[in-house]
Amino acid sequence: MILGNYRGSGAITREQFLFYETRIVARLMSDESLSDEEITSRIIEENLFQFPTEKSLKRTVTGCLKRLRCLEDDELIKVIAHSPMEVGKQMCLYAMMKQYRLVWDFMIIVIGAKFREQDLSYGKMELNVFFMRLQEQDDEVASWSDSTINKIKQVLNRILIENEYIDSPRATKLNPIMICSEVDNAIRADGNEIALSAFNCFY
Repeated sequence: MILGNYRGSGAITREQFLFYETRIVARLMSDESLSDEEITSRIIEENLFQFPTEKSLKRTVTGCLKRLRCLEDDELIKVIAHSPMEVGKQMCLYAMMKQYRLVWDFMIIVIGAKFREQDLSYGKMELNVFFMRLQEQDDEVASWSDSTINKIKQVLNRILIENEYIDSPRATKLNPIMICSEVDNAIRADGNEIALSAFNCFY
C-alpha cells in the first residue's frame, strides 16, 4: 500500500543523506544551544561543511535543521551529535524518514517488506516497481521527469549504502542489518512501530 503525500520530496535530490553535515549541525544545537540563525551564520563564516559556495552552505544547513527538527526530541539530536557512527547514521535515517514521506514509504514498503519476508534480493526491479506504483497513485510523483526519478533512485541507494543495507549501487541483495537500541526506543516512543520493519525489527 502506498501512503502518500509526496509534495516536496523532490528536494531530496539536492539534500541527500548528509550524515556528516547533519552531525555538525546537531553538535552546534546540542553542545552550544545556538539558534537556527546562529548555526547558519557559524557554518557559513567558518565554512564548516567545506562547500565551495555560500548558496550551497545555506541550502544544506537549512535541510539539516529541518531534518533534525523532525525528531522533535533534543535527546535524539544528541544521539546524532555524539553516538558511534552506526547509531548516529541510523538515527539520521529515521529523521530522514520523518522528513520525507517518500523515504518513509520506501524504507517500509520496499525494504521492510523484504526483511519481513526474509527475501534479501534487491535491485533495479524493486526501485522501478516502487516508483511505477507511486506514479500511478500520486499526481506529484507523476509530474516528475525521468531525470528527477532517476536521481531520487540514486539517492535512495546511497542512503542504503551509507547505512550498510547494501554494499554498492550494483548490489543484488540486502544485508540483514540490526537496529540500534537508541533508534528502537525512539521509534517506539514516537508510536511509529510500523517503521521498525525498515530496520529489520519485528518484535
